[in-house]
Amino acid sequence: MKNLFALLIIFFTSLPAFCAGGTSVTYVIDPEKNAFEHNNLGIMYVEEKCYYAAIQEFKMAISLNPRTQATAVYFNNLGKVYMTIGYPNLALDCFKNAIIQYNLSLEYYQNLVQCYKALGQINSQLANYKKQNKTPLDKIMLGLLYEQTGDIKKAIITLDEFINSEPDLLITPSVKIYIQNLVNQII
Repeated sequence: MKNLFALLIIFFTSLPAFCAGGTSVTYVIDPEKNAFEHNNLGIMYVEEKCYYAAIQEFKMAISLNPRTQATAVYFNNLGKVYMTIGYPNLALDCFKNAIIQYNLSLEYYQNLVQCYKALGQINSQLANYKKQNKTPLDKIMLGLLYEQTGDIKKAIITLDEFINSEPDLLITPSVKIYIQNLVNQII
């Protein structure tokens, strides 16, 4: 009995030695994951037409993950909400930031052009991009602006020039599809 009691005492006193140190569960705060969740909440609020809540969620997503490709999506979503509620001047900055974060999405350029249209700046921006034309991607904006002025043939020519100059960019296939839609409008 004494031997059993002694073994139990030895066993229970040495039990902590069998446990590994530092195995406590720790929670790592991941701002990128949290930004993704806030963006999804914002999309949910947009579907429910709770625009103020959606704006706040998109702003939180941007502040948690400010300089990545995913941030372009958050800026674009925020800009679309501003356009929906009638604030194109606030949406303008969002769409420009979306293009700065990721400039290979045709949707961002289309949204920016729609914002220029809502602000009545199509002609002034067209003159700007005619002068500027620094990068090949400026031809996308130029083509979209030509379309908004009603000069669809010039839009097709400008976008086709972009496709010929940059055939390997990720945005090129979507521009080809867009040109095909413009051609179908003419026919």
